[in-house]
Amino acid sequence: MKRMFLNMTIGLGILAIAAQQVWAQNCAPRKAVVERLSETYGETRRGIGIARQGAVMEVYASDRTGSWTITVTLPDGMTCLIASGRSFEVLAETLPPNI
Repeated sequence: MKRMFLNMTIGLGILAIAAQQVWAQNCAPRKAVVERLSETYGETRRGIGIARQGAVMEVYASDRTGSWTITVTLPDGMTCLIASGRSFEVLAETLPPNI
């Protein structure tokens, strides 16, 4: 049990380090990121939210191609790509009561 916990801890540490490296490599000034998403993928902003420490999370997507991208813009103006994918759909669902 102790060995399994140690392996899990080491694995999480490696993932955290890898995520920091990816984060740093996929960041650019916001204007450049938004232009690239628009020109290259035809994506426009579909949603926005405030994250921790004054960061702004945005969702971009294209109706034409179905591609989507999630970005986070930091207070210093740098925008980082967090996730991207295909088959974006707009849903208008209501949550069931008491969730």
